Amino acid sequence: MDSIIARTLSKTYRSGKSETHALRGIDLDIPAGELFGLVGPDGAGKTTLIRILVSLILPDQGTASVGGMDVVRDYGLLRRRIGYVPGRFSLYQDLTVQENLHFFASVFGVNADEQYGSVREIYKYLEPFRNRKAGQLSGGMKQKLALSCALIHHPSVLFLDEPTTGVDAVSRKEFWILLSQLRSQGMTIFVSTPYMDEAARCDRVGLIQEGKMLRIDTPSAIVREFPLTLYALSTDRMSRVKADLSGCAEVRSAFAFGTNYHLTFYTEEGPRTCVHLLQQKGHSSIRLEVIQPGIEDCFMYFMKEA
Repeated sequence: MDSIIARTLSKTYRSGKSETHALRGIDLDIPAGELFGLVGPDGAGKTTLIRILVSLILPDQGTASVGGMDVVRDYGLLRRRIGYVPGRFSLYQDLTVQENLHFFASVFGVNADEQYGSVREIYKYLEPFRNRKAGQLSGGMKQKLALSCALIHHPSVLFLDEPTTGVDAVSRKEFWILLSQLRSQGMTIFVSTPYMDEAARCDRVGLIQEGKMLRIDTPSAIVREFPLTLYALSTDRMSRVKADLSGCAEVRSAFAFGTNYHLTFYTEEGPRTCVHLLQQKGHSSIRLEVIQPGIEDCFMYFMKEA
């Protein structure tokens, strides 16, 4: 079974007298065939966890296995069973698309020409650029090439570290369609992302902050855990909202979300007090309405409460 299991994984980086606790006792149980999303901001520990699971670095404490193979003891066999797309484009930029595919096929001892069928859905985007050097591709095409190279040997488990960071919106959508297709074929997929909207596409997500796992559940279940009434606020002076609300004791939390602010309050009188205060400070066209929370709202709440 191509499951992913981790028990009390911890990792600390040391530089001189300073220490950075990248992971703090991570536990994971990801069943075979699941599309699992690891969600968190930069520095939360996402890359460190993936690098341990693909056997690139060793944990200080704890154990982990992928497909029944220990990531430390069985690293040689493990690397032939998994695909890995790092966050930073790491293919040979002076080789063409086709040359990169042939090179990675040779590394795994497979015939690239015979394996094109395994990456057909991805390669159809790349085929018009097969003779273009990888370094001259767009960000979205680079990631599709990296995904093709990671899949050329038919791995059963795929790891992707923030694969859509810096990629345009259309390419992001295409990339996630490809991941959904791979998941429907039974592949186990572990993907990290800083984008909360991508979390909703996963079977389950893990919310990680400062090396600690805050929650692991389905996106809908995490949203249902949000215990407060959430409001969206807009006014004609949005640049002043944060400063003008800073002294309001009724406001429990206030975060900018696109063109609105998302607010929670300590009491039922909070919304009325908030509107009155903003009116006193010169705001008009004030709109405050109850909304349903999203993954990002939940992450901000759990991070603050941790």
